[in-house]
Amino acid sequence: MLICSLRFAIRRVQRTTARLLRIATFVLFAALALHAAAAGNRSVKSRVAPQYPDLARHLKIEGTVVVEAVVDPNGKVVDAKAVTGSKVLSYAAEEAVRKWVFVAAPDKSTESVEIRFALAQ
Repeated sequence: MLICSLRFAIRRVQRTTARLLRIATFVLFAALALHAAAAGNRSVKSRVAPQYPDLARHLKIEGTVVVEAVVDPNGKVVDAKAVTGSKVLSYAAEEAVRKWVFVAAPDKSTESVEIRFALAQ
């Protein structure tokens, strides 16, 4: 009788754990979807090419810098911050993106932009 009760309790705990795991997975995916929806997807009206830093050119540094730009409703970049990439290239990428103009939108948004630096430029 005791063994039967233990088996029942164990199965109940397993089902509850599985149910909680499914709920947690759903909540995680929903949160990720909301975060992706919050990230902007505005078109660029005008771009300014970055100046290749002399030090990076001399050291033959190439790569991609990802810049997150905060864009106001009128399309003007109000802040730009490099989130990945070479520190030597980051400042030039940020400065270039600060001069970009995006398409107007109802709200402020954050846009993720990749800037590629290659010595063949």
